[in-house]
Amino acid sequence: MNKTVDAGQPAVTAAPVVPPVVLTGQVSWDTPSPIGQIKQIFGDEPLGFLSLFVSPKADFARIIAEAGTLFPDTDIAACTTAGEIGADGYEEGQIIALGFPSSGFASTSLLIENIDDLAPLPLIDRVTLERVKLQEHHPEMISGFAFLLVDGLSRAEDGLSATISPALRDMPMFGGSAGDGTDFEDTSVALNGTVAQNAAVLTLVRSRYRTKVFSLDHLVPSDRQMVVTGADPGRRIVKTINAEPAAREYARIVGKDPEQLDRLTFASHPVVVRIGGAHHVRAIQQVNSAGELVFFSAIDEGMVLTVAAPQDMVDHLRSKMLGLSAHQKPSVILGCDCILRRIEAEQRQISRELSDVMSSYHVTGFSTYGEQIGALHVNHTMTGVAIYEEED
Repeated sequence: MNKTVDAGQPAVTAAPVVPPVVLTGQVSWDTPSPIGQIKQIFGDEPLGFLSLFVSPKADFARIIAEAGTLFPDTDIAACTTAGEIGADGYEEGQIIALGFPSSGFASTSLLIENIDDLAPLPLIDRVTLERVKLQEHHPEMISGFAFLLVDGLSRAEDGLSATISPALRDMPMFGGSAGDGTDFEDTSVALNGTVAQNAAVLTLVRSRYRTKVFSLDHLVPSDRQMVVTGADPGRRIVKTINAEPAAREYARIVGKDPEQLDRLTFASHPVVVRIGGAHHVRAIQQVNSAGELVFFSAIDEGMVLTVAAPQDMVDHLRSKMLGLSAHQKPSVILGCDCILRRIEAEQRQISRELSDVMSSYHVTGFSTYGEQIGALHVNHTMTGVAIYEEED
């Protein structure tokens, strides 16, 4: 035990150094040895799981290789981002790291490939066996969650989430879709040195700390509705709405010029669909050359879409963070925040205020091309897990 002695004063016993519940760190993408810097920040604390969110500016494969060398005995799950969330809230050009000490967490990770052509039953069996094994090996850790990272250009998140969810039983799942800034060209996930596209990484986590999985959005359904009358579900394209060309009819309903539809329009006038008694966003990505609407998530003919109106993002986020802190303020919140929320914040010039809220509640994570919550793939949402200092 360390002691410090000052001349003429009685010996004082130094308090033991208690590591944080979750280690967090970040470095710029162009740092010569970014994972080496992360390693210095984290020190020698043994990790059960390491999560990396990597700016698309960085050489993703090189980052993953360096991580495997410096953290050889740790499961490392990673993805490219549409922006990062770090110490100051919204960030750009960063590599964000969250280290889960093995003293408080146990985990197992699975790389799921070819997710656009899933064999559901083998995957369900695989996830079930890993979940049961993890629980049996760590009965003292009664809290837990599942964290899903998915290739954001795969267009397979809906089916993947729906397949995995039943195998998890009472283990709540959340996650995000890997991004590529606002380019929508090249997204990747990785597990333990293997970089993959059209793939996902599922991490099952048990913890001795209290955890709470959540999902939030600031949108309120209106009374303006429309029906999808023509669609290409495989490509997430809506061809017609109310039997009219999709983009033109959407513009009419929201009171906009069909020639002026852009990301701000879609962020300010999102559409939602009612599933299981709640509304979930079906965000529009763009208008294609044929005047059709390309969506971020599943869409089909006969679906009734309702235009939603945004609440004040800053007040709404602050209120939700206060709710998560009702019993105790989280030690850290791992958050997956839709790129559309970031775009809306930038257009409304409230990015700084939103960042301040996230920073004050220790939100760390990345901006996504879509979010997962339970069996659903959603958009315009923040999903995540709050992790508290108290043991469950």
